Amino acid sequence: DIYESAFIKEEATKEAVLMRQKEYIEAGIYAIYQKIIDIFSAFASLFVVVVLFFGGLWLINYFDHNNSLITVFVYFAMVYIVNLPIEIYQKIVDKKFGFNKSSWKLFIIDEIKKIILFVIFGGAVMWVLIYFINHFKNWWLISFVFVFVVILAINMLYPIFMTLFNKFTPLENEELKESIETIMNKVGFKANGIFVMDASKRDSRLNAFFGGFGKTKRVVLFDTLIEKLTPKEILAVLGHELGHFKHKDIIKNITMMAVMMFGLFFIIGNLPDSLFDELHIQKMLEIF
Repeated sequence: DIYESAFIKEEATKEAVLMRQKEYIEAGIYAIYQKIIDIFSAFASLFVVVVLFFGGLWLINYFDHNNSLITVFVYFAMVYIVNLPIEIYQKIVDKKFGFNKSSWKLFIIDEIKKIILFVIFGGAVMWVLIYFINHFKNWWLISFVFVFVVILAINMLYPIFMTLFNKFTPLENEELKESIETIMNKVGFKANGIFVMDASKRDSRLNAFFGGFGKTKRVVLFDTLIEKLTPKEILAVLGHELGHFKHKDIIKNITMMAVMMFGLFFIIGNLPDSLFDELHIQKMLEIF
């Protein structure tokens, strides 16, 4: 409330340009809340690191000194617990500003689904990485290739995973569908269908995205987008996304990610063993 009052006092005399004065003030206040949340999130991440290196490692090894997989799960459980209050506060802020439409029941169900997916698929990935570390001298290079392939597979299967949280229905507006297909053909973008997602049950914000690779690629429109924008405005939103495709921004991002991941694995894989011996921790833990 103090930050809100200060902002309103400072900005109320300034004339909004692209939006109404009231919306301009609300957008500024929301931005302040977001910065506060970002600061707390950064401190939470730092807190987990400090706990791990000043006592948390002993606690983890107390549970299971020789099981790297359990060690990693304990670490991620700590991260989740620390960040959960921040995520809940984010939902409260979003509801205050009219963005969050999700019930607490739906929020809990979503969190349970996320945990199950992480335990199953995340656990499988981490088990494979541990196997590589224990059985291959150049484990960091093999692990890099494996993780990169997994990330590509996740992007390909993303539309399938999304069906666990949202309902997708084919776009019924034939006129809008034809217009979308026309602009996609102009830039050579091929998709396996145009779908509408029931995003409004969780959030009121407008969005559209392209998901998947190859045959799983699809165009997804939020139902809020169709409800609040005209067909021409929707095409403008999609045009922005298609611009990323036309300029190969997705390929550029994947390439940058691959380079950064390779550097990270290379550095971790070539750290001296004496460093880990001095810290009295398993080398596997340092990857995470």
